Amino acid sequence: MPDHARSDDAAVQAQLDRFAQLSPGRDILGLERITALLALLGNPHHRLPPVFHVAGTNGKGSTCAFLRATLEAAGKTVHVYTSPHLVRFNERIRLAGQLIEDSALAPLLAEVLDAAEANDIGPSFFEATTAAAFLAFSRTPADACVIEVGLGGRLDATNVVTPAVCGIASIGIDHQSFLGDTIDQIAAEKAGIAKPGVRVFCLDNGPVNEVFDREVRARGGSPLIEGRDWPIDLTLAPGLAGHHQLRNANLAAQILRAIGVGEAAIRAGTASARWPGRLQQLAEGPLALGREIWIDGAHNEDAARALADALNDRAPMHVVLGILANKDAAGIIAALATRAASLTLVPVPGHEHHDPHVLAARYGGRPAGDLPSAITASPTLIAGSLYLCGEALRLNNDLPD
Repeated sequence: MPDHARSDDAAVQAQLDRFAQLSPGRDILGLERITALLALLGNPHHRLPPVFHVAGTNGKGSTCAFLRATLEAAGKTVHVYTSPHLVRFNERIRLAGQLIEDSALAPLLAEVLDAAEANDIGPSFFEATTAAAFLAFSRTPADACVIEVGLGGRLDATNVVTPAVCGIASIGIDHQSFLGDTIDQIAAEKAGIAKPGVRVFCLDNGPVNEVFDREVRARGGSPLIEGRDWPIDLTLAPGLAGHHQLRNANLAAQILRAIGVGEAAIRAGTASARWPGRLQQLAEGPLALGREIWIDGAHNEDAARALADALNDRAPMHVVLGILANKDAAGIIAALATRAASLTLVPVPGHEHHDPHVLAARYGGRPAGDLPSAITASPTLIAGSLYLCGEALRLNNDLPD
């Protein structure tokens, strides 16, 4: 599905408007366009600080948050590239610890898009964004670079980097039209980030561990799998809520132990990590209005089940769901229905989504036209899409920083 971005800065918005004019308007995979574009920009991906490259269906963003927090706890400056953004495009590019400023972002995007347009490359939204991030990272000193895979791994635009260490988080069924219909096919695509001589730390993903072993070794990398090659440290105390975050925290910890980061920094970083839109309680604001409101992306069945498990020790919540059109609505609703005191279905503004009226008729609950009208009780959980979480943060005047 096409990505979307809006900015309150006119100069940034002028460049964001060019994405639709230059790109094919859809998700596309392959390294030809990104390689050609980066070559025109002087191959900035060859001048990055040590790279930590993280793939996975669920948990890769949280793993990146733990990596960043721990590296910073160790006194390092860190570039971070993640997706999608929740409220502002700037969230995708963090330069030496700070979100990129509009004054730097506008000319950066212009430089990338000018090169693409002049040479008729036609990059996708994500490819152009990736090129901009790598260009920014190459020009600003930092000690480390944390890069989250966008979609898949093998053919993802980020897979032009040469990482110091890789990580693969939880694997599930998602993006089948790009990655394959089976869990083995999807796992093979994720393992495609492996590089010769590079260690790839993987969460235990059951039967597909054999796929990790095969694919990582075939690329000259060294697979290290949770439970077989490294243990879960139950004494870590993640700053992110949810039982599943202990495994993501351990994945980050193992990656950083491999390069010699000390235990004090690992424990401090694990405890201080923050990642917007992942079982986050909204602060007091225009949307919350004194009510207890939580948000979580939970954009596929596995993520929804992990969220339901994290809520097991809480009283049922009033669940508000908005689900993108290319997602498994039945699986997400079934997973969260067990924790729902009530169910309300809403649209996801600016994105193709399942019709709330159709979902309500099929699965129960009631449709609502937007988030403010959907929230009528407390506590409320807003889930089903990270873009919907972003809308909640925007309406609550709670911008990620």
